[in-house]
Amino acid sequence: MPKLTITTRGGQARAVEAQASRTLMDAIRDEGLAELQALCGGCCSCATCHVYVDPAFADRLPPLGEDEDALLSGSDHRTGASRLSCQIRILESLEGLRVTIAPEG
Repeated sequence: MPKLTITTRGGQARAVEAQASRTLMDAIRDEGLAELQALCGGCCSCATCHVYVDPAFADRLPPLGEDEDALLSGSDHRTGASRLSCQIRILESLEGLRVTIAPEG
């Protein structure tokens, strides 16, 4: 299982072992980090699972999809590192991935 580091909004870093083939959103929720709301359950329809991905991993992720891009466009907190965690499938190649949960809203 790939090991990831999830940083909360408060700055606390947590090491997480994530099951391959599940989504990053699932891994974060399984860890009990309730600040990631993920209201739509991973359907890419709400953007409440917004995270910032460490730029060192950007080239290991699938490209930003049209729906994901549109949802992130509505966020006041979007940056070049923004992604929806429901759209990132955990792969062995993501070993060491570091993400930060984006501010709410």
